[in-house]
Amino acid sequence: MMVNMVLYISLGIASVSLLLALIAVARVGQINKSIKDLDWADVANLTGDIATVKKTIQTLNNRMNGMNSPRVAEHELLAQLAQNQQIQQTNGKLGG
Repeated sequence: MMVNMVLYISLGIASVSLLLALIAVARVGQINKSIKDLDWADVANLTGDIATVKKTIQTLNNRMNGMNSPRVAEHELLAQLAQNQQIQQTNGKLGG
């Protein structure tokens, strides 16, 4: 009984493996047909297009990361600005 189960399981696995191999061969054949007329000028154009898209994606990611990054608290900047203005006014009054 156990030997029969192992036999059927191995037969099923082999069948699935054969099916997957046939699908892979068919896909490789389709890729070969689609790139049959591809020449080096087309490859160079595609490479340039990919580089352009990559640069655009990097720029977009940098912008998104900048928008999501923690910013310096505006209150701290305003407090520093007010403090600097008070120092300048005080210096102006003493020196005037």
